[in-house]
Amino acid sequence: MKAVILCAGLGKRLRPYTDSFQKSMIHIHGKPLLEYIINGLIYAGFKDLIIVVGYRKEQIIEYFKDGKSWGIKIEYLEQIKLNGTGGAVLVCENLIHNSHFFLTWGDILVPYNIYKDVVEKFKKENQNFILVTNYTEDPYKGGAVYCKNDYLLDIIEKPSIGKSKSNLNNCGIFIFSAEIFEVLKTLEPSKRGEVELTDAIRNGINLRNWKVRVIKMGKNQFRGDFGDITSCEKLRENSSWLSKLVNDKEII
Repeated sequence: MKAVILCAGLGKRLRPYTDSFQKSMIHIHGKPLLEYIINGLIYAGFKDLIIVVGYRKEQIIEYFKDGKSWGIKIEYLEQIKLNGTGGAVLVCENLIHNSHFFLTWGDILVPYNIYKDVVEKFKKENQNFILVTNYTEDPYKGGAVYCKNDYLLDIIEKPSIGKSKSNLNNCGIFIFSAEIFEVLKTLEPSKRGEVELTDAIRNGINLRNWKVRVIKMGKNQFRGDFGDITSCEKLRENSSWLSKLVNDKEII
């Protein structure tokens, strides 16, 4: 199974850093953010990676090359039109030769045991779809996740502040059946002009009877969100979270 990392975005919320850097290549305590993510995927057993690139793609390609220095194989695909996470996933269709693939955002970081747990549950439970959540006071910046008995009921992209009745946020880590490509091709762009991956998931649940297994991170478990300048600078100033990448095993 291949792992896909989405790293094409402009990183507008990280300016002025992203005036010069691809956001996944901003250095955090001695190495680019993307290297931490790749190390986590290697820890989980992945050997074949696809990195979806776009803005300042050369920084990623020149640094990681073919992945041989990390003992892995890396393939690159360019998302020429930056039309959302769904559009980025669609770019990968021709390189996904297995029935399933792993997906993660390129601007979030979790304990490496999370990646491993997702893979293990996929193998042991024969799941076609897996979605990871993290706890938050209000998921208005991401996606509010509603579930029952560890399976997804609904996911609401960027709900209004204070309106969500769920404290579970879409963490940005998944396993998908290749069927996701069929659904993505049927979607119209959202109000933001993007092909939304969350719309594809909702479509699959409502129209195709998908069973999406939800893996919940613990309430106090580390999740590094490097998507905006405030959270990124806090993580750059404090290095105590580094130990949590390999030692944090709380999953509920």
